[in-house]
Amino acid sequence: MSTQTIEVRLANKLGYERIAMACSASFAQMMGMLPERIEDLKTIVSEAAINAMEHGNKGRPDAKVTVSINCQDNTIYVMVTDEGNGIKHFPPKPEIEKIIEDLESPVGFGLFLIEQLADQVEFNKEANGGHMVKMAIKMG
Repeated sequence: MSTQTIEVRLANKLGYERIAMACSASFAQMMGMLPERIEDLKTIVSEAAINAMEHGNKGRPDAKVTVSINCQDNTIYVMVTDEGNGIKHFPPKPEIEKIIEDLESPVGFGLFLIEQLADQVEFNKEANGGHMVKMAIKMG
């Protein structure tokens, strides 16, 4: 299968991650991804975009988030880039039961979801000073 790529630039405003989710779902469907994997893809795209907006760009309204999605070798690759400095300290693994019972803050839950649903995750620092998270999810 040949490489197909789309790119979406988002304003740094919560809610706009839904645009990236919808684009990724449409793209994955066109590429033939199984519906249950599309739901996983939407979740990782959303969580990575929200993290980029809140933590990477620190909520700055002038900052941008770029989501690039391509399909190659029966795998969808997603790159989410922000204008931040990257993740310096990873939060501890969340205790799901405590979060559900409101005994613990959901800090780190997005990263946990991404790592659980994606087949591969890499956190990189970009040369231009921004930060990129690269995720891979197999088609089926």
